[in-house]
Amino acid sequence: MKKIILFSLIAFVSVHLLAQDANLPRVKILATGGTIAGAGNAADRAGYKAGALPIDELLAAVPQIHKIANVTGEQIASVGSQDITIAIWEKLAVRINEIFEKNEADAVVITHGTDTQEETSYFLDLTVHYKNTVVITGSMRPATGISADGPKNLYDAVTVAANPLSRGRGVLVCFNESIYDGRDVTKISTTKLNAFASPNTGPLGQVYDGKVEYYSISIREVNVGSPFSVKLDSRLPKVDIVYMYADASPSLINCSVSDGAKGLVIAGVGNGNFNKAYMDAISAAVKKGVIVCRAARSVSGRVVLEDEINDKELGTIVSDDLNPQKARVLLMLGLMNTSDKAKLQEYFFKY
Repeated sequence: MKKIILFSLIAFVSVHLLAQDANLPRVKILATGGTIAGAGNAADRAGYKAGALPIDELLAAVPQIHKIANVTGEQIASVGSQDITIAIWEKLAVRINEIFEKNEADAVVITHGTDTQEETSYFLDLTVHYKNTVVITGSMRPATGISADGPKNLYDAVTVAANPLSRGRGVLVCFNESIYDGRDVTKISTTKLNAFASPNTGPLGQVYDGKVEYYSISIREVNVGSPFSVKLDSRLPKVDIVYMYADASPSLINCSVSDGAKGLVIAGVGNGNFNKAYMDAISAAVKKGVIVCRAARSVSGRVVLEDEINDKELGTIVSDDLNPQKARVLLMLGLMNTSDKAKLQEYFFKY
């Protein structure tokens, strides 16, 4: 019976694909797995296996999307986003650039787990070099759960991708009817449906009842203006994140340096601050050529250069308003181009 149902779903999608409307925009969906493709043993329980369902089944659950775009699907990976790797990031970036270069689609939607969605969105924001729209979405409930949010989020994401006003805004995250800048968005809840927010800037807009409304646009350079490129075999420099807390020992800093880290992001307290023990360890790391970026574990705000800490004297740079996990993404890509601190600091203020 299950095989018959699956065959029917795939056939249903196939009929829609054959009956495409040439007047509709072309949207390619790249699937990576995640909760949106998750399947559990019981609809009323939270437990599930991420990435269990293929892209065809996700599309079959939302037949309405074929009225707003000519949609095709492609499976890039089938993992929970806790298992997303740099190799998958590279595969996504290369494939998206190829899609737009070869004019295979007008826009791309990515289905992705929520755990590292914010990191993937920023990585692609920096490495996709076209103004065509890229939208990332996912879900907090598996496809087999009661009131699964995946189908609605996918429908909204395709709606946003198909809208001409979305073009040129960099990578977008569409979730729970809100549209976020891929650079600024972060996950704020472990289990709730309103799992994402942009604490410093707020959402760019909303999508509701098939209508897209934008409130603002980022002034950060994206897409064509980005100096960062990757290939399938690119080897990004090792950058670690070290968390600061009361009476923290510098052992993890020393361990990362010994393990070959080319860069460190310190998730500092307050305005990117740290204790005397960290200060000494960071000073030693800088003298060994490690690039150290001060970020903050705080939910919002920016880390100010030359404020409570003398960055010039210590040899550190700051993340501006990027959280530690996103600062790591930019520092890895930046170190592929240069080890000059002034240039790296410019990247943080510009991108």
